[in-house]
Parts: sequence; C-alpha cells; structure tokens
Amino acid sequence: MILESIHSPADVKALEKDQLPQLCEELRSFLIESVSQTGGHLASNLGAVELTVAIHRVFDTSADRLVFDVGHQCYVHKALTGRQELFSTLRQFGGLSGFPKPYESEHDAFIAGHASNSVSVALGMARARTLQHKDYHVLALIGDGALTGGLAYEGLNDAGDSHEPLIVILNDNGMSINPNVGAMPGHLSRLRSKPAYYHFKKWYRGLFGKHPEQNRIYRFNHKLKTSLKKTLWPGSTFFENMGFTYLGPIDGHDLPRLCVVLQWAKELNSPVVVHVNTVKGKGYPFAEKDPGKFHGISPFDPVTGLLKKPSGESFSTVFGKALTDCAAQDSRVCAVTAAMADGTGLSGFAKEFPERFFDVAIAEGHGVSMSAGLASQGMIPVFAVYSTFLQRGYDELIHDVSLEHLHVVLAVDRAGLVGADGETHHGCFDVLFLSEIPGFTVLCPSSFGELRSMLRLALFYLDGPVAVRYPRGGEGAFRADTSDKPIVCLRQGADVTLVSYGILVNHILEAAELLAGQGIQAEVVKLNRVSPLDDETVCAALGGRNRLLVLEDSFGAGCVGQRLAAILAEHGQAPEKLILKNLGKTYAPEGSVGQLEHSRGLDVVGVAAAVREAMDSGE
Repeated sequence: MILESIHSPADVKALEKDQLPQLCEELRSFLIESVSQTGGHLASNLGAVELTVAIHRVFDTSADRLVFDVGHQCYVHKALTGRQELFSTLRQFGGLSGFPKPYESEHDAFIAGHASNSVSVALGMARARTLQHKDYHVLALIGDGALTGGLAYEGLNDAGDSHEPLIVILNDNGMSINPNVGAMPGHLSRLRSKPAYYHFKKWYRGLFGKHPEQNRIYRFNHKLKTSLKKTLWPGSTFFENMGFTYLGPIDGHDLPRLCVVLQWAKELNSPVVVHVNTVKGKGYPFAEKDPGKFHGISPFDPVTGLLKKPSGESFSTVFGKALTDCAAQDSRVCAVTAAMADGTGLSGFAKEFPERFFDVAIAEGHGVSMSAGLASQGMIPVFAVYSTFLQRGYDELIHDVSLEHLHVVLAVDRAGLVGADGETHHGCFDVLFLSEIPGFTVLCPSSFGELRSMLRLALFYLDGPVAVRYPRGGEGAFRADTSDKPIVCLRQGADVTLVSYGILVNHILEAAELLAGQGIQAEVVKLNRVSPLDDETVCAALGGRNRLLVLEDSFGAGCVGQRLAAILAEHGQAPEKLILKNLGKTYAPEGSVGQLEHSRGLDVVGVAAAVREAMDSGE
C-alpha cells in the first residue's frame, strides 16, 4: 500500500512517476471506505484526486498558500498532509473537520465553507507576500459552481489587473465558460501542455519580451497569436481579457499533464488561470451516475451505494410539497433557490412548475434582489435558502426588500445548529439579523403541521417580507400545530417559566417534566413568531415572573431572550431572575446536534441544571 507510506507532501514528491496511478487508486478506495462510515462530501473529492496529487507534486503547501473555494473537495489534501488516521473522526465532535481549518494543519491556508471567495482571499495573500518581500506561491482552487457567484468575478477582475503572481485553478466538473466544440480546442490544449511548448514560450519571452512596448516583432506576433486564438478558441479570452494567462482546458485526470501545466503556471510569475476538466464522482460508479446524491451524503453501504439509514420526511421535504400545493392554487407563487433545489426540497416544484422555478446558482444576493423584483410586479416569490448562506444577501434584504416593504417570503432552511458541517454552516445568525430589519415577520414552526400552516400564512395572509425558519431534517419535530397564536402556553407552572421556539420547544417540555420530578413546577411558553414581538402580548404572557429562562441555539447578542427582557423591563415587568441559554459569542464546531447542544448546556439536562442552580441560589 503506497498510501500508508504517505505522511506528508514530501512523501508524495518522493514517489516515482509510475507509482502515482496506484496512489490515486488507493486514495479513491480510501475516500469511499471512510466517507461510507462517517458521511461527508464524496463526489467532489473523488473528482479532485489527480488534481490534488499534482498540486502536492509541484508545490509545497506548508509554505505556498493553497486557498480552497467552499472546501468540500479538501479530503484528498487532508489525507496527503498527515491526517489519514483521523478520517474515522471526520465531521464528528472533536474530530477532523470536513473543511479546511488552519488550526488543524499548516497546510490549510484559510478556513473555507462558503463559495466564491477564494480568488479574493488569495489575492490578499499575494499582495501581503509582495509587501513583506517574501517568496511563496499562492493558489486559489475554485470550482465551476463557485464561479457562478458574483464575488468570484470581483476577485478575478482585481487579480487580473494586479499583475501579482497568482494561480487560479478552475476545477470544471460540469459547466464551462464557453463550450469546447470540435477537434481544434483539444488539439491546441494538447499542444499547449507539452513541455517543449513551454520551454519554447519561455525562451521566446526572454528573447523578445523584455521590452514589448519597444519591440515591434513581439507585438506583431502577440497580436497575431491573440487574434487567431480568439477565432479558434474563444473560451480562453474571457480570462485573458481580465489580464490572466489562460492554460487549458486540461484533462483533470491526466496526472503527468497536470504536473507539467502547474509547473509552467508556477514559472510564469504572473496571474494565471489553469482550467481543468474533471469528472465528479470519478472512479465510483454510483457517484458518477448520481453526483448530486453523493455530493454530501450520510453513511452508506460502499458495495450497494445505498444509505445505511434511509432518509425520512424532513422539514425541507414538507416545505417543498406544501409550496407546490400552494403554487397549484395561486399562479403568483414562484420558487427561487441558490443551487440548492434538492437540499431545500424544491425538486418536485421544479418539475411541476418549471416556468415558475428559478435556480440562480451560488448567488444569494442576486436571489434576494431578483425576488424583490418579482414581488414588485405582483408575484409572490419564495426564496428557499440555507440560513448560513442567507447571510450573503444581508444588504439586499435591507435595500431591495425592506425599504419598499415587498412581499418576499424567505424559507430559511437549516436554521440553528446543523451538526457535522461545523461553524461555517450552522444557522445561528438569521434570527438576530432578520429580527432587526424593519418590517420583517419571522415565524418559527416547530412541527410539520405548523410549517404548512405558517407557509400559507406567510404567502396569503401577511404582507411585507416574511421569513419562515426551520431546522435541518425532521428528528425532534413537535407534534401539534399551535400556529394560530404568536405565543402559546403549553404547560402551567409557578416556579419558573421556560421559553423557546422551533424544535427546542421539545427540550423545555422535557426539562419541565424532569424538574417536576424534583419538585419544581415549570411553565412552558412557546414562541411561534419571534419578530415582531408585540409588547402587550409579551407582557401578558411573560410579565411579572420570578424566574425566566429563554433557550435558543443562536448567538447571544441581539437574541430573542434579550429582546423579551428589554420589553418586560420597559414595562416594569422584568423577572427577578433572567437566564439566557444560547451560544453566547462562541462558534460551535463539528459534531451531532445533540453533542453540540450538550456541550453548550442547551439540552434537557443543561436547562434543568440551570433552573436548579437558580433555585438553589435563592433567587
């Protein structure tokens, strides 16, 4: 086994060329076996095996800076940089992260989890290198999907004009900038990737290109070459017009060619784009056939490709079906998503109403603004988006939606703690910022029934912007539908009042049962709407309590508990003891939701313990 002997990139560099195909084969087997046990991002990593090996053959990532975009394709990189033995803990509490994390290794240059920022980050590193007079290479590894985000073009526009030595590797596993049609592009690609071509071009530049503004021969030949290339190979000019040298497209599974091209890019000492074509899911038939399913997958049987625990009904699937039903009743209803049709449950809607379904790719800001445009003309747009990605549309929510009080509905999926993807993916900010945007109504269903009811309420009975936020999956869904009131008392009790919203209501109900066995009677209050909070309703439901505990899986500053306390204090009805149970100012790492809640004291045991402590203190 070659892979077992790889403990650092130096070991990769020491391999003979004829050993590399076996290394790639072993890496794929290792990925399939590891991810089948823990779950994770598989298809994207299988497609990046040769590319990652080539990067480590040509560069030294302990000094050179490799910036991943999104980062879900970093597993091979981690396996080659001394972390193979940690893969049994992948995406688990206290284990190996599924994304690049600098605290894990010097080979991880920058944290990654969201899309389209790699070129901007890499350019900042390149400029820092120049200012500090240091000598290292900077690479941005970006996929064609991330290239659909506007931030990527802002970075490319600046980087191409910067003249900073910077290598952008475009890992294209599905969509090209322009289709490559016919035999000529392939022929030119092969020609351009041969060592003899690079040596000739390097000699040619050294001979004629030192002062091109004064050298008519160089200028004439360069103009002729550029005109010919624009005619025969228009796809390359997109990047070259931005100031990059374009190399490609290159077969991303041809390791020798990849090494040659990356070496040439390294020697050019200027902004370079290396365009690499790969196959997502390469080497595993199930992933090649259905790369979407194996993009991010739960534990599965590597022999059959079937999930070990079949997916059941979830908030996402319930939302998708409910929205489809609403769209059948009202032709104004349309759906918007940012490259997450499957994840947000909208695949059925897309098939049923294709003319009213809009996938804007990885461009959440654009998705918000386009929804505003739809609403301004009388449509009822529903933007289904993960909470963590909605952060990328914050300005548009204020400027394009709130200022005109437009009826845009946000279906905020993956709200709260989401588990194994870690701090870059937890949805712990949406309650904080949505509640502070004027005119927004924020609804928090706890059950599938409430999600259906609240979605209809948001679509047909409320005006202005509305957000309906709900968690990942369906485990822990509340059973009843109490959506007819903004605040509901679920249990009476005189000693302490427990308040929460969403599926955390289950925790305070169970905590009340636990406390009852210890002689403490807890009142349980459920919030169905966290914004706006009506002063009269809040005071009627919570005013004058001795002890008030508010449980949330959001950060502390600006949380619902603080806003409730401010309302009660303003009206002279503040509790004698206020207990805020939330994430405070600390990001939660990878791990199951249960583990993360327990580590922060947000589970049943933590809530009961906080109440007992308050009771024991005599307050």
